[in-house]
Amino acid sequence: MNSAVIILIAAAIYVGFYFSYGKALQNKVVRADPNRPTPAHRLYDGVDYVPANPVVLYGHHFASIAGAGPIVGPAVAMAWGWLPGLLWVWFGNVFIGAVHDYLALMSSVRYDGKSVQWIAGKLMSKRTSMAFELYVWFSLVLVVAAFGAVISGIFVSTPGAATASWLFMLVAVILGLLLYKWQIDFKLGTIIGILMLIGAIYIGFKYPIHASAHVWLVALGLYVIVASALPVWILLQPRDYLNAYILWFGLILGGLAFIVVGIKGMGTFTAPAFTTWSAHVVGGKPSPFWPTIPLVIACGALSGFHSIVGSGTTSKQLDNELHGLMVGYGGMFTEGFLSTLVISSIAVYGLQVFQDLKIPVTLANWGSQYAIQVVHHKLKVKIFALSYAYGVNKAFGISVHGAALFASLWVAAFALTTLDTATRLGRFTWQEIMEMAKAPEFLKNKWLASSVVVVFGVALAWGGSFLVLWPAFSGMNQMLASIALMTASLWVAKVQNPHGNWKWAVIIPALFLWITVTLALLWFLVVVIPGISNLLTKYSVGLITIIGLLLNIMLVIDWYHAWKKPSEEYAAMAS
Repeated sequence: MNSAVIILIAAAIYVGFYFSYGKALQNKVVRADPNRPTPAHRLYDGVDYVPANPVVLYGHHFASIAGAGPIVGPAVAMAWGWLPGLLWVWFGNVFIGAVHDYLALMSSVRYDGKSVQWIAGKLMSKRTSMAFELYVWFSLVLVVAAFGAVISGIFVSTPGAATASWLFMLVAVILGLLLYKWQIDFKLGTIIGILMLIGAIYIGFKYPIHASAHVWLVALGLYVIVASALPVWILLQPRDYLNAYILWFGLILGGLAFIVVGIKGMGTFTAPAFTTWSAHVVGGKPSPFWPTIPLVIACGALSGFHSIVGSGTTSKQLDNELHGLMVGYGGMFTEGFLSTLVISSIAVYGLQVFQDLKIPVTLANWGSQYAIQVVHHKLKVKIFALSYAYGVNKAFGISVHGAALFASLWVAAFALTTLDTATRLGRFTWQEIMEMAKAPEFLKNKWLASSVVVVFGVALAWGGSFLVLWPAFSGMNQMLASIALMTASLWVAKVQNPHGNWKWAVIIPALFLWITVTLALLWFLVVVIPGISNLLTKYSVGLITIIGLLLNIMLVIDWYHAWKKPSEEYAAMAS
């Protein structure tokens, strides 16, 4: 297979489905109305409800949902070969992920920017809402743990990325003040922000900060507690907007590079298309591709975390309902294209990277050795960064070292946005749980709410058990996607009541995903968790997985009862 062919096929799929399937969802299912005031205007508070420029919001939303997921997951899944992961990314993107993201965002917009778990309670029962809130909170703890482990590892291996990442925060605050406090021209502010961003990257790579993984975990924990409590316009919006330029540049550069090397005849896939049905991927155990693939590819194809972002922060910033398709639907497609680029780069140059690093991975032993080297020896980011760099070097002559450093920074920057967005969402979720439980006011304090999720997340990441944290996060995350999609199916079928069979475009993928991830989590609980040596990780992740499975079954039962109710009971909610 040729990299140019794969990149062009992916581009055609995403552009074609955006203007066909996506537009149909907007017009026939959601019935987006540009004249309907959004919550950002009706409930403006200057902190969480703030209307944003659609490009800024797209940047914030994409940077928040992407993180390291669309890079780390597909890189690990290459142990099965490039074809299985690529098919999961493409089909998952089009028929599950993008539908899930867009409907989660727009249903929240119709309910005053409320969370998807609140909407579930509205459409099903109060019990559903509490169960969903608990499920989301435990999932967010795993997000903080998994991404904290990823970022601290990148900062240790690439200290320049650490310096640049911290400088980004300062740049973002300055840009936020320029745009929102002093209200300078948006285009001028963007130019100033990009120039400061370039300066931060240069300084970062020139003056790297060296520290241990544990030091970085503590620093990251303190940072996200503060960041999650600040108004979104000070840090979150401008930082994610600027980060989006890094992504766009990286995607365009990488996409063009692998088209060029493909045309030049240097883009032939050297990795195997398929190795074995049960590669040693999850927890070092033989892992059957189905149903365990959602335990590995968490965000490139679909992600429940996106529904929490869409209904937690993005819906409160949407300026116009018509912007929802670009932000929610288009954001997921962009993530899928990124995962396609990751798979293509490793498929072309992965073997060469292993040879240059003198790592014993060959075409003959790829199925048995790839996962050992990439997952156990923590090469999951490095294998992508170097493969990407080789492609950019062959296409445009840019130095391998410089391109690899940029790729590492790229991963770190987006993982960091996911980390602090997850903490902010954890704050929202904790406060909603305390509100339902009628807890004392001090337990609803935003600093306490942020600190609780961070302390638990950092504690889980402290042992560095990525082999367990990533599949645990992925499994809970994908199960969350199926539950959020089931909630969306109720909203579509009972409230929106679209013509034709559009409700089945939501319910079928939701049920398929629920069956797949439930089986995968049961496998994970029985096969992987008993073999974990770190006792804190073993019992914490095991307990979270058991709680998640129990809440998941309860939520599906509630969904079934709600589905049987006559549509007339939902008539008052119709928009």
